[in-house]
Amino acid sequence: MRTSTLLLCMALAACGDTAPAPSGKSVLRIGHFPNVTHAHGLIAHQLSRQGKGWFEERLGDGVTVEWFVYNAGPSAMEAILADSLDLTYVGPSPALNAYVRSQGSEVRVLAGATYGGAALVVGAGAGIATPADFRGKSVATPQLGNTQDVACRAWLVGNGFSVTQTGGDVTVVPTQNADVLPLLQSGDIQAAWTVEPWVSQLEMDAGARVFLEETDACTTILIASERLSREQPEIAARVRQAHEELSAWIVAHEAEAKELIRAEITADTQTTMPPELLDRCWPRLRFSSEIALETFQDFVSSAQASGFMQDAGDLSRLVLPR
Repeated sequence: MRTSTLLLCMALAACGDTAPAPSGKSVLRIGHFPNVTHAHGLIAHQLSRQGKGWFEERLGDGVTVEWFVYNAGPSAMEAILADSLDLTYVGPSPALNAYVRSQGSEVRVLAGATYGGAALVVGAGAGIATPADFRGKSVATPQLGNTQDVACRAWLVGNGFSVTQTGGDVTVVPTQNADVLPLLQSGDIQAAWTVEPWVSQLEMDAGARVFLEETDACTTILIASERLSREQPEIAARVRQAHEELSAWIVAHEAEAKELIRAEITADTQTTMPPELLDRCWPRLRFSSEIALETFQDFVSSAQASGFMQDAGDLSRLVLPR
């Protein structure tokens, strides 16, 4: 089966309050993307569907978990800022941007999740061999202001290009991940900065090649709303502990983790991920709950270089202390 069947059919956004939980229970609303870099969310969501919820079993009978699926970070962070979501797996850049926008009042980082799995991919006939060859080209990113979009713009600026939100020496085109494959095949775009499974899909189906890989970069983190961390600190602490246990479980149970990931992507997108595609993705990923404030200092530099941020202000409250 061609991996191009893995097209994202929907982006489900959380809008407004969720339905009330059964009497006596509190609702915990958690978000994730249908990307392999969001393995923790995919696995936990699928286990919830199967009645074996990872978080539910560790949070106790008083908590009901509701899941929401997003296409990219800015959308998920809007839900956090609108108080429509309590926690979400997200890239560092949108989380940092939301923290700065709210002057540190709305977002707290609980843990790291995934490292690696992001890359700049160039089309087979794009004629790109060196950074200088990107001049005049179009590069797709998942969404304006998301982690890969910021990384792409910062890298281009660092290589001497003028890049604006509407053009410049290189045109950066925010594009739904599912639309990148046909655009790359048609030549309407010449490159994409994206994440797994889309990186591997472009390699397999479009003959694209990886030009630059972010092997050690933090791709996904787990964040909580400030309200949750302040009003229910014991719940936030138990969620973080459950997440850390899930990180260790993924590393120790690769085959089972892959099956759960494939099942959840099918449920989220109504398409099937071929096993060989996930196998190709897997070596690029490292799952770890470790996170440090220094990680976000690097993202501040990228956001400033790409014009998304001027002064980040005080970051001391961003990462929730243990």
